[in-house]
Amino acid sequence: MLEILNHCREWLRDNVNSAGASGIVLGLSGGIDSAVAAVIAREALGREKVLGIIMPCHSISQDQADAELLAKKFDIDYKIIDLTEVFDAALKAIGQEIPVAAQSNLKARLRMSILYANAQAKNFLVCGTSNKSEFETGYFTKYGDAGVDLMPLADFLKRDIREMARALEIPASIINKAPSAGLYEGQTDENDMGFTYEVLDEYLSSGKIHDVKARERIETMRRNSEHKRRPVPIFKKEI
Repeated sequence: MLEILNHCREWLRDNVNSAGASGIVLGLSGGIDSAVAAVIAREALGREKVLGIIMPCHSISQDQADAELLAKKFDIDYKIIDLTEVFDAALKAIGQEIPVAAQSNLKARLRMSILYANAQAKNFLVCGTSNKSEFETGYFTKYGDAGVDLMPLADFLKRDIREMARALEIPASIINKAPSAGLYEGQTDENDMGFTYEVLDEYLSSGKIHDVKARERIETMRRNSEHKRRPVPIFKKEI
């Protein structure tokens, strides 16, 4: 694991340098994925080249507390930008009732906009925090948490992220909490998906699964989210 972490640090440095950027900005959610990405970035680039942004939006207070705990433990520069009023104003401007899923995606896209505004102000890149388990099933928001410049964790399963977190000495309160995007009260990744990360990771790594319904659900999610992983289609005019 130490060797993999070293390669990941080198990869981050190489990508920042080759882009002519001065550093990276990323969202700190209080979850394990953003924690691992932030610590790797801090170790790879140094304090002056990493900015974490905590963006509560009708969020659970514990998530913000965990994000601040991580930033203080690893001396990561951070700031808090509360998006609650912005989100409420956007809902009001839309002028009609929209589904919970659409509201969740709106939150993710507002956060993406804040990250890019801060990144452009500092000549930073936006660093994504999605893992392979999420990326393969499309459990992310198009132009939201997937609207980034680089993804250091998208080839690591959730179980790999936990191993990395332990190696990096991430606080146990972050490692052990139920994975959640913090999009609404009581929301968890596994409830949304309909299966556990343990089942998903085993299937993605070996193709083995005993729960037929879970396999069908995973494959449906992969098919339906394929457009999220592909470049935007461009019509080619005939000459």
